[in-house]
Formats: sequence, C-alpha cells, structure tokens
Amino acid sequence: MRRFYVQNFGCRATQADGAALEGLLRQRGLDPAGDPAGADVVIINTCTVTAAADEDARKAIHRVHRENPSARIVVTGCYAQRAPEELARVPGVAWVVGNTHKAQIAGLLDTLDAPAEYHGQVLVGDIHQEVLFLSAPVEDAAGDRTRPNLKIQDGCNNPCSFCIIPAVRGPSRSMPEEEVLRQVRALASRYAEIVLTGVNLGRWGRERGFAPGRRLHHLLRRILEETEVRRLRISSV
Repeated sequence: MRRFYVQNFGCRATQADGAALEGLLRQRGLDPAGDPAGADVVIINTCTVTAAADEDARKAIHRVHRENPSARIVVTGCYAQRAPEELARVPGVAWVVGNTHKAQIAGLLDTLDAPAEYHGQVLVGDIHQEVLFLSAPVEDAAGDRTRPNLKIQDGCNNPCSFCIIPAVRGPSRSMPEEEVLRQVRALASRYAEIVLTGVNLGRWGRERGFAPGRRLHHLLRRILEETEVRRLRISSV
C-alpha cells in the first residue's frame, strides 16, 4: 500500500486544505507516513504571500527529492496557482496542481505510477472563474493539532495593490450554511474545540445565492445553538 505525506506552508486556510487532502488520500487507500522520507507520494501545499514563502517551498521540494528520490512530488496551493511552470521545472516534481484543481489531486494517483521520467505535469485553471465553494470535508485534525481547522470561506474580493491573494485564491466563496452545521456536528463529536477559518472570513455568506442579509454572526449563533461544540475559535476575520 502506498504511503503519503502532506507538508503545509502558510495560513490556517492552507492548513485546512491540507487536512482535507489527507482525508481524500485515505479514502483512496493510502496510509499517512510519519515524514517525507517514508512516503511514496509527497504533497507540498504552498504559500506565496512573500518571496520568502516561495523560497521555503522550493527548499522543501529540493530536500524531499534529495532525501527520498523515489517519492513522487505533487506541488499545490497558492504558489502552484501563481507560477506553475516555474515549479514544474524543479527537479523531482511530478505534478503541479493549482488551487482550481486541488480537490482532484487524489484522482491523479494513477498517473503517479508512471515511470520516474514522468515529470512536471501542470493542472491549473482560471481561479477568477471560480464561483462555487470547493473543499473536501475536514475529517480530522491535521498532523499533531488537537483543534481541527474547518474552512468555511475562500477567496477575496478586495483588490489591494500589495496583496497577491485574490490572484491565487479567486473571488470570495462560502460553504453553504447547512453544510457548515453538518461538518461542525461531525467534528464536535470528537473534538472539544473547532477553528473556523477562511481567507476573508468576514465575507462569509455575502455572495449571490445566500439568503439576503445572512452574515457570519448569524452562522455563529446557529452553530452555538444547534450543535454540541464546546469551544469555537475564529481565525482572523
């Protein structure tokens, strides 16, 4: 049975994405490895908010390839969305998968059985065309964390000149209210505390398709009144 390792860089939203990827890979029959050296597939889930973040991701790729040259490396996340061709040229990278296709990574496993020469494939779409909230359920706390991160919002509509986030995360999109409640109930049965996270969490529910006037505080009230969660933590709003 193949083993995988997910290494996350960056914000809580990225951590939540990584936890969701772990769940999808387990569903495909893979077992988690304790470190990259023991993995057949290593997923580098990147951040790109600074040049230093990009450098950290490249160093991680080089380290994995040096210490475990037989591992198939998949690079995803915000750096992969911004500069896929740049990452595809890094030695050892089998796939570069943008945020637009992150939920499809588990389905790429069959291609990772190709010969070692199979290198630098790119799967990236137009993030600005994203209108649905796409995220796999977070089934467990990531790594050694005792508080699972539940991403309920993604993207940002603010065109700040200094920030790359809208270009790599796309427009603001929210998890439907009933789905949030369903996932909170499932997690609350196993964890005393849950962290709600997002890229611009205060924008939850404001896009077209949600009930007029629904805001984050309405959702929080429903969670506290209708679920058994004991402690609810909110990441940066």
